[in-house]
Amino acid sequence: MNKQIFVNLPVKDLPRSKEFFAALGYTFNPQFTNDQGACMVISENIYAMLLTEEFFKTFIDRPISSAHESAQVINCLSCESREEVDAIVAKAVAAGGTVPRQPQDMGFMYGHGFADLDGHLWELAYMDMAAVPPLP
Repeated sequence: MNKQIFVNLPVKDLPRSKEFFAALGYTFNPQFTNDQGACMVISENIYAMLLTEEFFKTFIDRPISSAHESAQVINCLSCESREEVDAIVAKAVAAGGTVPRQPQDMGFMYGHGFADLDGHLWELAYMDMAAVPPLP
């Protein structure tokens, strides 16, 4: 079975993207970071590879779509609390990200998100498992 996930994202300005995500509290693995890409550590088994558009193109045979104009993926990360969700979104906005929609409160689940500097969508979610409605 697969044990890790590496989400590969094209970025226009790698140093600026690294600065943005560092402002949110993320670190980068220097073993897999250079001037073409940066390995952002999300958790022990989850990583985002921020790749310059030129380097990203070496892995594909189609054009790179603009995440500012269309959405294909929402990267959703779990959080420990509603407060953590809101704190990360606030950090993203302070670092230059945008908020594409208002927070969603479903009682047992709370979510909010941001678009990073390249328009990639990041959703943050907290779920209170004790409050999840039972199956019918």
